[in-house]
Amino acid sequence: MSTPDAIPPVTIELTVNGRKYCREVEPRLLLVEFLREELGLTGTHIGCDTSYCGACTVQLNGAPIKSCTLFAVQADGGEVLTVEGLEQDGELHPLQKSFSEHHGLQCGYCTPGMLMSAHALLAGNPGADRKAIKKAIAGNVCRCTGYQNILKAIEAVANDAGEGK
Repeated sequence: MSTPDAIPPVTIELTVNGRKYCREVEPRLLLVEFLREELGLTGTHIGCDTSYCGACTVQLNGAPIKSCTLFAVQADGGEVLTVEGLEQDGELHPLQKSFSEHHGLQCGYCTPGMLMSAHALLAGNPGADRKAIKKAIAGNVCRCTGYQNILKAIEAVANDAGEGK
């Protein structure tokens, strides 16, 4: 019995958090593994490996995606935003501040995915209401908080945006 030949690596180019990267990767490398292992961006968490929990949520070209079910080669040429990219010039993003102020996290494992889903929502709908917020984070599971403080944190940012603050 012969062993299969090694799968040749594929060169990908993508922008992550505003920085361009060019890497050779195995075609079967998941985007979440690329971010964590190749780039050292460990804020994106691996939770369930089935896309159920949403801990791995990042944005690809502005849309929230589950990075545990997307190959890195599928992101080739794209722009990825991770939770590390929300902070700018040493300042936390308003969503990050609000999660802290409204106690929207406990263990924190789901928080990066929640932040990325909420960020994508508010980018397209700055004054989103509770119904829209619930829909946007429906693919993110939190086993600790009961969601009420998460909703309050996102609503606070949406309300500020709606009032033009």
